[in-house]
Amino acid sequence: MSADAATVRLAGKDDVATFKKIRLEALQLEPAAFASRVEDWEALPDEEWLRRVTNGAVFIAFREGEPVGLMGLLRQQSAKSHHRATIVMVYVRAGERGTGTAKALLGALTRHARDAGILQLELTVSVENAGAQRFYLREGFVEIGRLPAGLILEGSEIDEVMMAKRIG
Repeated sequence: MSADAATVRLAGKDDVATFKKIRLEALQLEPAAFASRVEDWEALPDEEWLRRVTNGAVFIAFREGEPVGLMGLLRQQSAKSHHRATIVMVYVRAGERGTGTAKALLGALTRHARDAGILQLELTVSVENAGAQRFYLREGFVEIGRLPAGLILEGSEIDEVMMAKRIG
């Protein structure tokens, strides 16, 4: 991680406006990268934004007080899979890519997951997002499969690469 990497912190109930700002930016600027649509999130009531920022763990990266990245963690709820969690909502502003911000977000998320007793992190990434795939491979994730037509965007089927990393 570079010395000038963004500051990362776990978001809480007081961060709803910041979470909303960076999440909507992500969905507007990178629609092909997410399963969600910006229109769906724009329609959410304030109570749902609060629930989403406090349910699981949401990490926000900041540079000079401005949100520049986002990464969420959703733990599996069943007793037999409670050791697993899925990384969601990953976004780093274009100008921040290559600065260590994604690595800082993933590091904070991984430490939080370990402290919570999570043993395995999982995620899916669009087959068309080669940069993200390379990042996760460098960070120790391995491809565990492919989900054919995991996403449909404007009538086009896009496969998703499933990846996992043992952390415990």
